[in-house]
Amino acid sequence: MIGIYLSGIGNTKHCIERLVKLLDQSAKTIPLENRNIISEIKNNDTIILGYPTQFSNAPVMVRDFIKLNDIWGNKRVLCVTTMGAFSGDGAGCTARILKKKGAIILGGLQIHMPDSVCDSKMLKKSIEENRKIIFEADKKIEKAALDIQNGKYPQEGISFFSHIIGLFGQRLWFYNKTSHYSDKLKINDSCIGCGLCSQICPMNNITIENNKAVAGNMCTMCYRCISHCPQKAITLIGKAVQEQCQYDKYIK
Repeated sequence: MIGIYLSGIGNTKHCIERLVKLLDQSAKTIPLENRNIISEIKNNDTIILGYPTQFSNAPVMVRDFIKLNDIWGNKRVLCVTTMGAFSGDGAGCTARILKKKGAIILGGLQIHMPDSVCDSKMLKKSIEENRKIIFEADKKIEKAALDIQNGKYPQEGISFFSHIIGLFGQRLWFYNKTSHYSDKLKINDSCIGCGLCSQICPMNNITIENNKAVAGNMCTMCYRCISHCPQKAITLIGKAVQEQCQYDKYIK
């Protein structure tokens, strides 16, 4: 067994690490951008795949990774999504692609976690409220792990009914935001060119030119750079950073 994930602010990383360790103390968990990711998947029969839901869809980076790598034949995959509010069929979005690539879908698990969209006031909560969300998420993960150990995998987000909810609830209305990588990442004049954003971007979408960060057109909307920028100089959907959302600050 191995856990693989795309995580922007640490929510999905926490969920995958916790679930995998409850299932197998010796199993690895690694980020999707890890240079050894292909060989690690090839060497494991069971994959716990985690990612944040974006407008009832999986991030383009995750979908492309599945489509472009012929490594899924007969792999047993549990799709795990995290979301700030609504997921619909977030787990099903990758499950359907994985099936076409020959994977065996074990199930889906959709976990409510603190909002990760740093430049929008929507869904923002206090630290205490977010701690309660994480507490409930951990209980859900523990129950899922116990059920899996008893041979019962969760089936959230992978049914036809969930597909309809996700499709008409959000995905159709926001399709232009999630069908391709984004070129909307904005970096303002308060950038000091520290280079942190370019170092942590999973898509290598940010470069440093003349001591300033410059964004390309391959943003996968993970919000990692926005949540870590010391100058709050980066935005994507909104015009200003409302809160730098990071899992670690909710558990201190």
